[in-house]
Amino acid sequence: MRISVIGSGYVGLVAATCFAEIGHDVLCVDNDREKIAILDQGGSLIHEDCLQELLSRHHHSRLVFSTSVEDAVRESQAIFITVGTPSASNGAADLSYVESVARTIAKCAEGYKVVVEKSTVPVYTSEWIERAMIQNGRHAGEFDVVSNPEFLREGTAVTDFLYPDRIVVGAKTKRAACVMREIYAPLIDGSYAEQSSAVPPPEGARSVPLYLQTCPQSAELIKHASNAFLALKISFINAVANICESVGADIAEVSEGIGSDSRIGPDFLRSGIGYGGSCFPKDVAAFRAVAQDFGCEFPLLDEVRKINEEQRQRFLSKVKAALWTLKGKRLAVLGLAFKGGTDDIRESPAIEIVKSLLEQGCKVTAFDPAAMDRAVEVLADSVTFANDVYTAAEGAEALLILTDWKEFANLDLQRLRKALKYPIILDGRNLYKLSDMEKAGFNYYSIGRRPLEVSHSFLRNSRVIAG
Repeated sequence: MRISVIGSGYVGLVAATCFAEIGHDVLCVDNDREKIAILDQGGSLIHEDCLQELLSRHHHSRLVFSTSVEDAVRESQAIFITVGTPSASNGAADLSYVESVARTIAKCAEGYKVVVEKSTVPVYTSEWIERAMIQNGRHAGEFDVVSNPEFLREGTAVTDFLYPDRIVVGAKTKRAACVMREIYAPLIDGSYAEQSSAVPPPEGARSVPLYLQTCPQSAELIKHASNAFLALKISFINAVANICESVGADIAEVSEGIGSDSRIGPDFLRSGIGYGGSCFPKDVAAFRAVAQDFGCEFPLLDEVRKINEEQRQRFLSKVKAALWTLKGKRLAVLGLAFKGGTDDIRESPAIEIVKSLLEQGCKVTAFDPAAMDRAVEVLADSVTFANDVYTAAEGAEALLILTDWKEFANLDLQRLRKALKYPIILDGRNLYKLSDMEKAGFNYYSIGRRPLEVSHSFLRNSRVIAG
């Protein structure tokens, strides 16, 4: 099938590439000429496992990039809208880009089209898209609007798309539903996974996804409700972690006990410095705004956001407690992306913590495996960027782990101790066992667990001992 994807952001680029991978001819469109030039030359705009491989595989064959929405609309049977929906000042989603695309589609379309909203949007957006298209010259029956939310996790977005838990399609007509089922057929029937060239499935992937066909309103709510619930789990376990610290319990043990209940499950029950990224903060705020618009109170979502913001402040308090004063302190920071496996720094707790440390007079040297180029755009020359973990740690008075990169969970602790001025680690992601840190001789402060503190004499002489 001939498909167009309007928007080459995170969702758009992954979706376009994966649609090409399962056999469709795809035209990916963006009005940013610089982005399209990079993609047209075979480059990528984001750090994502398997994405560059698939881009190279389908570039200039099944996958073509363009700046012409008009050409994409005319040439495609299905048009996926993946433009941004940023938060307005009141937390509601700004749908002006979606509306603009809908108007353009209406003016350029020839013949029957299926218009698919894949951006994360509030309930009834499909109705507004339909209304905008009719106002701009299209007639009922010449098109259908479908809600097809994405459930992609940054870092594993390609395999999430190709081996999904579920595919949700909100359609009002049988004709549109048939088109959507045809688009996803290689995933629904498992034929894609059987191809020798297929991207290997992740561990525990379903052999066949659940294909859930609903009304558009249900599909739209499924996306917002899913992200809000996951954010709730993260904030809940962080609130429990704070109680653990107060009573002397271990959040790792508590999380294992909670997560072993099949009704709850272990995912998203890892305590840390809070969630970030382009989805959870925005979607929680947007879901709250939607509830208010329809006269429904949802104060639980306010608490989710509040706990998440407080978690960063609690971590900063740990840093101050461990170092006494912050002004002039030289700190090593590991991680700038909002999570491991991505270069995305949008709403990153790590970036916010670094900014707070700088405001209090700290000198920060940072390292991230993928996100430093993006971080430079935000932090500029206020931070020194290192080429590796141990260079960042050299001479620092403490090491802060702020992103859960796998590389950071397997460091050479003896080499690290030699590099640091003092053996102090503040782990905002709980990447290490207390026993390993104790054996290595570190002052170690984590989330929801007892602090490990060596003697003051050891701390004063640690540089000599470590050497």
